[in-house]
Amino acid sequence: MSVTIGGTEFDNVLYDRVADVLYLQVGRERAAVDFDTSPEGHYLRYDEDGALFGITIVNARSILEREGKIVITLPERQIEVSDLAKALAAA
Repeated sequence: MSVTIGGTEFDNVLYDRVADVLYLQVGRERAAVDFDTSPEGHYLRYDEDGALFGITIVNARSILEREGKIVITLPERQIEVSDLAKALAAA
């Protein structure tokens, strides 16, 4: 399963139903060179080239059910995600 957010396809998707945390990553498992937190509290991971390759969304299901979407503000733009039903149901 993959999830596309803001033009980036995250092909490693893991949802922890008990903790309500959605982990999204592009490509293989690797260490981040840089970390950031969006104003909404989502965790962003960047590679050595400064490209976003991972997002961790805490309270993903709760936010989606309450708001109908998840807003993620990146340094260069704000994106909204509402099509996460498959990812959240996979666990």
